[in-house]
Amino acid sequence: MSYDDPDNPSPGGAYPGGRRPFRRGGALVAVAALVPTGLAGWLLWQAMSGPGEADPPKVLPLPSQSSPSEQGSRTPSPSKSDEDGDGKPSPSKSAKPSKSSTDKPLSGPLKGKVVVIDPGHNPNNRNHTADIARLVDIGTNRKECDTTGTSTNAGYSEAEFTLDVAHRLRDQLEKQGATVKLTQDRNRSFGPCVDERARIGNDAHADAVISLHADGSAAGNRGWHVIMPAKVDAGAADTSAIVGPSKELGQRIAGAFVHSTGSAPSNYVGDGTGLNVRRDLGGLNLSKVPKVFIECGNMRDAQDAALLTSGAWREKAARGISEGIEGFLGA
Repeated sequence: MSYDDPDNPSPGGAYPGGRRPFRRGGALVAVAALVPTGLAGWLLWQAMSGPGEADPPKVLPLPSQSSPSEQGSRTPSPSKSDEDGDGKPSPSKSAKPSKSSTDKPLSGPLKGKVVVIDPGHNPNNRNHTADIARLVDIGTNRKECDTTGTSTNAGYSEAEFTLDVAHRLRDQLEKQGATVKLTQDRNRSFGPCVDERARIGNDAHADAVISLHADGSAAGNRGWHVIMPAKVDAGAADTSAIVGPSKELGQRIAGAFVHSTGSAPSNYVGDGTGLNVRRDLGGLNLSKVPKVFIECGNMRDAQDAALLTSGAWREKAARGISEGIEGFLGA
């Protein structure tokens, strides 16, 4: 998500506006309570990060049936085409709208479940700046329909990143039997607007919705964070029924994401937990089904950008998000 995106202002970037951090509470469990696979992933990051980093996030455990060997077997070998040698990926698998890996849900633990994936922004938004600038009602106020998103310094765009991860995530969820819908797949001229993104999940009666992003904060700001809805009751927005389940969804994804990627939680949002609650995002305010955002890293930081532009790391990110969703849905 771009630092100049009015639907996600970053305190570390150029756009003004603060984030309300998620406060640690009794509902979060200590990292020591994570199953051995989750703890191993966290310890890997600790070993690499050295002293002085933030405390590990308090997150919910991973599904107990996922063993390290089973998870590792689902990670493909990095492709030579993932990068072109200058830190900018070569054209990704998401260069064209991809086709689902299956025309109908497979048998699996998620059979009968509906998951909506919302790839943040749209690669075509840059050609429709006037259209995406129009204001839409998000309940608490009016905000721009959408933005172009951010990019790495080498020019790899957030919109390309989110589509690539969305395709990988969809493939993994469908293998578990889920019915998966994308809010956009480069198959429309721009958008959808933030209010329509929420409506797509609502109309699908989704069991879970994940909105994929990458931040555009200042260099030195690193790490992922998950954004969950605050309790909002204003205009068309009423999140009272989804605050609790969305919190659990966010915690599950956070725990699985750190285990799968080994990446640290944000050092600039969430007080070291990687968890944040906000009331100013239309995609959350207008949702009637459990939904969270994930900022997978900061595209404007060189170290995070090296991860975000790696196809192998994006596969790990998709796997972590998938396993978090699976845990939330009871798979």
